[in-house]
Amino acid sequence: MTFLTIGHRGVMGVEPENTLRSFVRAERAGMDAIELDLHLSKDGALVVMHDADVDRTTDGKGPIADKTLAELRELDAGQGERVPVFEEVLDAVHAPLQAEIKDVAAARALAEVMRKRDLVHRVTVSSFHDDAVAEIASLVPGVRTVLIASRWGADIVDRAKAVGAGALALNIRRLTLETVEHAHGEALQVIGWVVNTQDQLRLVRALELDGATTDYPEIRRTGRFTA
Repeated sequence: MTFLTIGHRGVMGVEPENTLRSFVRAERAGMDAIELDLHLSKDGALVVMHDADVDRTTDGKGPIADKTLAELRELDAGQGERVPVFEEVLDAVHAPLQAEIKDVAAARALAEVMRKRDLVHRVTVSSFHDDAVAEIASLVPGVRTVLIASRWGADIVDRAKAVGAGALALNIRRLTLETVEHAHGEALQVIGWVVNTQDQLRLVRALELDGATTDYPEIRRTGRFTA
């Protein structure tokens, strides 16, 4: 497999995260794929935002689930950017996407869009939640899935296999060669996150990872030589 450099929420180190501006810049930087996060609005729109609340990344306050799409559109998501919906990202960039779903309800909404727009070859679906990974796999035959973990036990590979995931996305600060070798031995790819420094790139190389998620566009360029 070719080593993949994945833009984290676009390139959130230099642009407002999870905005069209950030995604377009990630594509222009040559990222192999672009990662984004999905929640459902009060009226069922597939909203691109990381947190469950709008407080950190916009000038608003409160849970996404308590706001309609129209209300979310009124918020400034950074540098005048508006909160996008998933379909807008699909139209704004052409790069492969890694869509992280936050709950099972979002999985169902994403599945509907993926079936309607035939996205199984363009969109990989990831989640921290085993049941969300299993749900999207049952709803979209052939979808590529990734189980994410920040902290995990010895059963992480078994968990990924149980829900049919083809890859693990694991916190680079806690990743060990033992875990990588176990995953590779079971034909699972391993992606490290978040890789933002040269030292972390060297660790990526030492661990023989299949990919890295980064906040910065220059990591893609230097990663060609380091990882």
